[in-house]
Amino acid sequence: MNPEQISLNQLAGLPLARLVGDAARLRLAVLRDGGVTLVDAGIGVRGSIEAGLLTAEVCMGGLGEVRLAAGAREGWPTWLQVRSSQPVLACLASQYAGWSLAATKEETGGKKFFALGSGPARALAGKEALFEELGWRDRSATGALVLEVDRMPPQVVIDKVLRDCGLKPEGLTIVVTPTSSLAGTTQVVARVLEVALHRAHELKFALHDIVEGSAVAPLPVPHADGVQAMGRTNDAILYGGQVHLTVTGEPDAARELAMKLPSLNSRDHGRCFADLFKDAGYDFYKLDGALFAPAEAWVSHPASGQTWHAGRLEMDLLKSQWLAD
Repeated sequence: MNPEQISLNQLAGLPLARLVGDAARLRLAVLRDGGVTLVDAGIGVRGSIEAGLLTAEVCMGGLGEVRLAAGAREGWPTWLQVRSSQPVLACLASQYAGWSLAATKEETGGKKFFALGSGPARALAGKEALFEELGWRDRSATGALVLEVDRMPPQVVIDKVLRDCGLKPEGLTIVVTPTSSLAGTTQVVARVLEVALHRAHELKFALHDIVEGSAVAPLPVPHADGVQAMGRTNDAILYGGQVHLTVTGEPDAARELAMKLPSLNSRDHGRCFADLFKDAGYDFYKLDGALFAPAEAWVSHPASGQTWHAGRLEMDLLKSQWLAD
């Protein structure tokens, strides 16, 4: 498939239609606000793991598959599997939560609002410098956006999304998944491959050389506390995520990527994320960027027939946090 022929938002239409059309069974609520479709996946409803899987596929712009792995492994019962044959577009142009959407309390008429938007609507707006690097934008009359917050976006934010994406209200769907919900925890852990792609980008690896990607990560039970819930989803990737990338280019670059990719290269490695976040004053920018990476990585280079491996799982750390005594 030629990237120029891809519309992430149109491809995301299939999992999105299943999410909306099967809302009752998935324990979701679908609201209409001035023509815009709002999907509550965990605020006033229970939601479900299956809804999280579909939300993750929406987030990947229809270019990824997200499934539950069958059978317990490494001492944990449920794992997520993610794969894509267009990992750069699926993960960086769509799934990455990179669009900052904020409103003051004056604009909302109440509480201030902040969210990082993810999903294929980002590629319509193209507000992030990343899209200049990718040299790619989407064109579509429909758009899907996912927000990891515990309340619906205010009208001022919805209006901004419509304006920046060039959409009519009837063309926009926003899925809201609090991290403390079943769907929210699921769709965040499903970012395990995206975390690896983002880290590869930070390491200055040539993105066009990444041609295949697959990953697994353990799926924790959600936590009612928002910070603890976020900690669990991050820990699942940092200490339980396993990623396999297939790349072209020079073999030395592939080897270097494998060695530098895992989270154990971080000075913060070895402590649960919620504690690190608290010690950093709840400021992401005070954390070591090298921590935001999978626990273990394999990088394959078909031209040389070589595969390099680095990193390790830290399942004892995860089980000490997730399992009751």
